[in-house]
Amino acid sequence: MEAFKEWSHFIFNNAIYYYSVTIMFSYGLLALFSLREIKKYKQKDNLFDYQLLLSSPYLPSISVIAPAFNEGKVILNGLQSFLSLSYPKFEVILVNDGSTDDTLQQLIDEYELVKVDFAYHEVIKTQPVKQIFKSTNPAYSKLVVIDKENGNSKADASNAGINAAIYPLFLCTDVDCILHKDTLIKLVKPFIEEQDRVIASGAAIRISNSCEVKNGYIKKVNAPRQFLPLFQELEYIRAFILGRMAWSSINALMLVSGGLGLFDKDIVIKAGGYNHVSFGEDMELISRMRIYMHDHKLKYKVRYIPESLCWTEVPSDIKIFARQRTRWSKGLAQTLWFHKKVTFNPKYKIFGLLTFPYFILFEWLAPLLEFGGIIYYIYLIITGQINWEFAIILLQFVYSFSVLITITSVLYDEITGIKYSKKSEVFRLCLAAVAEPFVYHPLVLFFSLRGDWFFITNKKLSWGVMTRIGFKKKNKKL
Repeated sequence: MEAFKEWSHFIFNNAIYYYSVTIMFSYGLLALFSLREIKKYKQKDNLFDYQLLLSSPYLPSISVIAPAFNEGKVILNGLQSFLSLSYPKFEVILVNDGSTDDTLQQLIDEYELVKVDFAYHEVIKTQPVKQIFKSTNPAYSKLVVIDKENGNSKADASNAGINAAIYPLFLCTDVDCILHKDTLIKLVKPFIEEQDRVIASGAAIRISNSCEVKNGYIKKVNAPRQFLPLFQELEYIRAFILGRMAWSSINALMLVSGGLGLFDKDIVIKAGGYNHVSFGEDMELISRMRIYMHDHKLKYKVRYIPESLCWTEVPSDIKIFARQRTRWSKGLAQTLWFHKKVTFNPKYKIFGLLTFPYFILFEWLAPLLEFGGIIYYIYLIITGQINWEFAIILLQFVYSFSVLITITSVLYDEITGIKYSKKSEVFRLCLAAVAEPFVYHPLVLFFSLRGDWFFITNKKLSWGVMTRIGFKKKNKKL
């Protein structure tokens, strides 16, 4: 029995050690790739003439698709942002997904909408469309409002928007999002300049909870002042600026956020559209699009740019946050399971040999191993077997590395050009990075495990309602 204990301790300690070293090494590589890609982008972008591109007759037209369910508090600000985009030819398709509040009535009143006959072709199956509206005011000629029965998912509403879209590219976003006026021209640039076919592009999303918004524009960028949004800002910066820029540099992106992504409509339709069963429909769609391109031996790219073009309201309530993170975790597990054939399959090249294994080992498996490590440490403490000197050194190292990576992401973010209203905002984010492993990460870990449990047990998970605060109320300071 004693020999078994020593053997199991040896195996566990070595497994955790090598896993930790590998994941930290991978984060270091991601940071280096990200910095290289950001510098490369900034050098090219500073020399690029966007006004000349805007005047080009070859610029592809774009459909902006925004699903809405009970979004009465933010619907007008968001839609004003979409209609004010700086781009020569685009349409805005707002899909009212069976709202039970005054979302649709606000739209009818504000934009002078009337029912119209519209050539709607259901290429992708969705819940029935009840009616389609257009404005009687020529100023809003770009706007189309679809009123449909609730599909209980953003995917179903997005697919209805794709069915109605008349242009070859579409931007998928959320109605609570405030978009930069140059969003379309910035996101379409990779589609034009890359030699291989670009099937999707994305950009950084930021948090609007404490920003000043007027008439659909961000007037003042502030770091969030509430507890949960502040740490989510850190998380978003780390994910978008460090993570996705690095994956983009080697054409290995697995996710273009559902809040801001420009897509090749033809490839999306051929891949089957959004999966209404998935709780991670944005990641699952990119996976299926990439699989389609490889199956048909077509060259392609998925691109990310290091610019903040979109601001969105995030949960400040723990119950809504818990539901969101549980859904994300279950969505990741679903995507990896749905497309498990990709794992280590050379047919799918870097996507199958690197991206998928990485997400299995270091995104899906990480919370499970971390929880197992916590249980193991508790066991060692109870049984008096822990080497406190070694344990403290290890924890200090892991903690320091975590804080360093996060602060590095914040500094990278400053390089990209989006500035907070005060330097103290950046300092507050760095202070939050010091506290994050103790006060925020345990919440993320718990809800990640909860999502895995829901997936493994096939327990039903509802989408729920994301209650919005809107932009009229001021957030309380920490």
